[in-house]
Amino acid sequence: MPNPTPRYHRRRTALLASCAALAVAGTALAGTALAGAPDGAPAERDPVALPAAWPAEADGFASLDALGQDGTYGGRDGETVTVTTEEELRQYATAEEPYTIQVDGAIEYANTGDEIPVASDKTIVGVGTSGEIVVGGFFLGEGTHNVILRNLTIRDTYDGDWEGKTHDWDAIQMDGAHHVWIDHNHLTRMADGLIDSRKDTTYLTVSWNHLSEHNKAFGIGWTENVTAEITIHHNWIEETGQRNPSADNIARAHLYNNYLLDDPAGDITMSYGNYARGATQMVLENGYFENVRDPYYPDPDAQLVERGSVLDGTSGRAETQGSAFDPSEFYDYALDPAEDVPALLRQGTGPQADVAAATVAATGTADAEVAADADLVVSPDGSGDHTSVADAVNAVPAGNDAPFTIAIEPGVYRETVKVPSDRPHLRLVGTGGDPGQATIVYDNSAGTERPDGGNYGTSGSATVTVEADDFQATNLTFANDFDEAANADQEGHQAVALRTAADQVVLRNIVADGDQDTLLLDTASKGTVGRVLVTDSTVRGNVDFVFGRATAVVQSSEIEVTRRADGSSGGYVAAPSTAADHHGFLFVDSTVSGDVEDGSYRLGRPWYAGGDASLHPQAVFRDSTLDAAVADAPWTDMGGFPWTGARLAEYHNSGDGAGRPGADRPQLSDEEAERHTPEAWFGDWTPAAG
Repeated sequence: MPNPTPRYHRRRTALLASCAALAVAGTALAGTALAGAPDGAPAERDPVALPAAWPAEADGFASLDALGQDGTYGGRDGETVTVTTEEELRQYATAEEPYTIQVDGAIEYANTGDEIPVASDKTIVGVGTSGEIVVGGFFLGEGTHNVILRNLTIRDTYDGDWEGKTHDWDAIQMDGAHHVWIDHNHLTRMADGLIDSRKDTTYLTVSWNHLSEHNKAFGIGWTENVTAEITIHHNWIEETGQRNPSADNIARAHLYNNYLLDDPAGDITMSYGNYARGATQMVLENGYFENVRDPYYPDPDAQLVERGSVLDGTSGRAETQGSAFDPSEFYDYALDPAEDVPALLRQGTGPQADVAAATVAATGTADAEVAADADLVVSPDGSGDHTSVADAVNAVPAGNDAPFTIAIEPGVYRETVKVPSDRPHLRLVGTGGDPGQATIVYDNSAGTERPDGGNYGTSGSATVTVEADDFQATNLTFANDFDEAANADQEGHQAVALRTAADQVVLRNIVADGDQDTLLLDTASKGTVGRVLVTDSTVRGNVDFVFGRATAVVQSSEIEVTRRADGSSGGYVAAPSTAADHHGFLFVDSTVSGDVEDGSYRLGRPWYAGGDASLHPQAVFRDSTLDAAVADAPWTDMGGFPWTGARLAEYHNSGDGAGRPGADRPQLSDEEAERHTPEAWFGDWTPAAG
């Protein structure tokens, strides 16, 4: 069948914007080199790295300019709202105006099986990894367009009807919609289909989702027309019965880097894999099929091209026919090696801690509104009130008694900054599309000589120091780029990116980047309380890189362990130095991961600062994902003090690094877990929502 003439314009803006943002941050997608690919073929990324940042706009067919819609960006141009109830969700999802709707926590529908109709120009995104839709879903009707459904768990309408004959209760149903992006969701245990793309729904991209524990995973078709164009990439389809996916009468279906897993020990048997039905043209690239019966095959009138996939323990049909189409004629894309797909997707599919923040940060009104509402603006080109963050902080009135906002425009600010204790209520807000666009960085270390003599010491090495209460930082990167390798002979490699020594501190959608001692969460003085919330953020380092005596909650965040300066693996995440009558560090709904050797990093060790045996260090990791970097025995001694004498524990963690409970892995009981919550940690302080 010849390819019809394209009905759209190739759109590159989302890809270019993402790459530009990453370049500012000093990072890039691993191994992406599209320009070097021969004959327009896609490039392969180096294994096995997740993207350095998640994009805010769709790729694939959903990115194209067609049917009067230029790409898929959802509610980018409208207001951002946060919802916690079905009533609020329904109000904004059905509104005529564009909205970015953040779902904070689990929303259980009043009527099982309801599908809230979603109007055009909407983004619905889960906050952190907590956003859930329970016993219901979403419906996109004819003509609905420019919709993003992202970073949600949609679950549990299943009522015992395995075939789904008695109910049409889908997680996501689309009838005649166009320009839709379904990304980073976990869809499970519904009463009909997890995703139904019906009645000529087109310009659809489905990416980085986890579909599990269900009969009908992903059905496409319900039409005699052959017009729909769909991209399906980086999805983990696990323990599902059928429609994995089944694509009927689809003009162009491009599937790449998907992982289909049928667990022989599970209760569900996968009937078949990727099925090209009717007159579908399907291109299947670099997939991974594990224990799947009939992994891919076409109907007699369909065309199916396969290249680069791995068949692991499969049986039955793996058949191709025809030439289908060339996806690279329509959009740019990058392939991951098929053999890396299982590890990549186990880590990267479903809700991620930083997706919501990246999505919200890209809203079109964010930059202008922040700058317009700010008391001072810092810009490196001189267009603001100051070119230096430190100068702006110094301009804040001493004794300030109300919130004071400094907007920091994109740029790299190479300086040290101190917020003294007489400048409370300060807000530092980056106006860029992601935290990396506004970076405050310096390279002092503990052993660096001070201009006035002596060395800086650990706390003095901080790029940014906060000593004022009620401080907030949003959408910024704090970095210390001290070069350990170049200063191998120097004593004192501790190099702090951000030090807080204050109470009621909120760090939201920030990056703290360093090696040893990246993030120092301290108190104003010994015996005082310093409460800190770190949320929707990334903290990066290798040795004791979250440390200090503060009462801190690290929530919905990425804890990224890195290699040492010599390339070796090995280190510690947390080094709490908690007073006996205070709470220490609580890591919740977060991820510990990194491109390091398996089992080479500990969750932490107790820091009895100055040999003070009266301290009682505390660190708890709960409801978090620990990848294989974490050691089987995740705690260790420090400075002659045994870890067993400290308050170190886990609760309900998952992932390859979670291990089995035992003497080396003390677990909280359910009763104890009720006392180890952010609310218990913060007492009479309720941090303001972002």
